[in-house]
Amino acid sequence: METYLGWENFKGAYGKLFVYAGKSAELLAGISLTLGLFTRLGALLCIGTLSYITFFVGSGKFWYQDQHPFMFVLFGVLFLFTGPGAWSLDGLWFKSKV
Repeated sequence: METYLGWENFKGAYGKLFVYAGKSAELLAGISLTLGLFTRLGALLCIGTLSYITFFVGSGKFWYQDQHPFMFVLFGVLFLFTGPGAWSLDGLWFKSKV
């Protein structure tokens, strides 16, 4: 975490908060999408956090120079619209009984 705090983008008063909030959001979104639990919430976390990384930390360079965060934004949009799969925890626990 100290490496990120040395970056120019995180030198302000709330730099430490942004770094820890971003890394926590990445972890929670990753766990959520991996397990398929609260998939759309995890997708929103993924979209928000990685959009910030792409457009503010990465200066909006999303088609070149190893900008992988934008690819994860697109995956987040995909999961947001398609939702969890049949084998996800969402699909198992919140199945509607019709």
